[in-house]
Amino acid sequence: MKVLFIHPYGSNWMGGGKDLTTIFNLMPPLGLLSIIAFLEERGITAEIIDCYATPMAADDLIAEIIRRSPDLVGFSCTTSSFTEGYGFAALLKERAPRIVTVFGGAHACSVGVGLLDDFPAIDYLIIGEGEVSFHELVASDCRNVAAIPGIGYRREGKGTLSAVRELITDLDTLPFPAYHRLPHFPRRYSLPLFSFPTTPNTSIISSRGCPYSCSYCDRSVFARGFRFNSPEYIIEHMKMLHRDYGIRHVFFYDDLFTADRSRIARFCRLKEQARLPVTYNCIARLEHLDAELVTLLKRSGCWQVNFGIESGDPAILKQHRKFYALDEVGKKLGMVRASGMRVKGLFMVGLPGEDAAAIRRTINYALSLPLDEINVTKFTPFPGAPVYKTIREQGEFNEKWELMNCLNFVFIPHGMTKEELEGLYNEFIRAFYRRGRIHWGYTKMLWKSPHSVLTFLRNLPEIVRFQIKQKW
Repeated sequence: MKVLFIHPYGSNWMGGGKDLTTIFNLMPPLGLLSIIAFLEERGITAEIIDCYATPMAADDLIAEIIRRSPDLVGFSCTTSSFTEGYGFAALLKERAPRIVTVFGGAHACSVGVGLLDDFPAIDYLIIGEGEVSFHELVASDCRNVAAIPGIGYRREGKGTLSAVRELITDLDTLPFPAYHRLPHFPRRYSLPLFSFPTTPNTSIISSRGCPYSCSYCDRSVFARGFRFNSPEYIIEHMKMLHRDYGIRHVFFYDDLFTADRSRIARFCRLKEQARLPVTYNCIARLEHLDAELVTLLKRSGCWQVNFGIESGDPAILKQHRKFYALDEVGKKLGMVRASGMRVKGLFMVGLPGEDAAAIRRTINYALSLPLDEINVTKFTPFPGAPVYKTIREQGEFNEKWELMNCLNFVFIPHGMTKEELEGLYNEFIRAFYRRGRIHWGYTKMLWKSPHSVLTFLRNLPEIVRFQIKQKW
């Protein structure tokens, strides 16, 4: 059975003009590449069209799919890309009805088998981790699907789940992602601007799941709990990327890279011993860090640590995530920054329960922290997140899937307006980035991250136009 995967773009660039998002941040679709590697290891040919790297008009994409003549096409979609992905599937069914269509990814897992009741161009869903379920579906030629765990199918016309797929217990048994299936890897791909010292670079996911239960996080694909690759596996993964693709920097895109302290301590020691010339970034929770671990991270080549801070209002934090004393945050961030690593803070605006005063507390708090950079997202209640169940009781929710990409205010808390939220969001960005300390930090990027500077300068006219439009 010949398999082709599609990674729909689902763009909703709000800036006008050129879409800067995929110029300044384009990471490979690691979930699909992991499934492809798993299939290839078992003798099944699989290809991929990544619409982020090679955008195509719908008619051109369908023509390319038909030209390749697959037996099955798999679509991996987020909530915001589902509408576009389904449009492709519907066109494909019109022009080549023999081709089987399978949907997986975050949206399929969070919404569930009910999608089959409303979207007839989908033949099957992959619910949960995709490697084993997808392989068994393909190996069976899509026969007797009710006996394959993790498959959404129609029984008497109604969407049904075959059975729950057990999670893969030992992630080291999985092959490295099939990066070789991306025709423009690593040249076309890059980590977020100013978040790397050199190119080429890419991302790695070395764990799955999260033991925490933040209100805004969707855990429908990998569930709770925490599974991870061994330090030895991670080192071999990095060696392969450096040897085969010349990769010199990676971003560990794990939700909680530092969750298992012994794993990370051993990884740092092995990385230092191997003298592997690859630096890295990671995401950490503040409660996981101590002085010894910070030293290990720095000595093993960590360049930047990202922290999910989300809010500077204690009441909002208690409502939405495990509370961490705000007066301790600055001390931990200062410890990381003093070691020579960059520090990035991740925030949200528009959480349920927020008002203008709470958001301004977050802005003032962010300005008080020793941060080099921030990323501010617009709160989005995804279907698989705990908060989704009661979201309409907490404000106005415009559940338009294509807008649900953290770039739009689709939820408005009680007592606020969309205009207020947009104004406060822009105020947050302006207040942080229009400071002399931050300007000097980016000036130092001339030698710390020269490739970022060059990319920034090449696209400066579009950036200026976007800032004028957003009134930044």
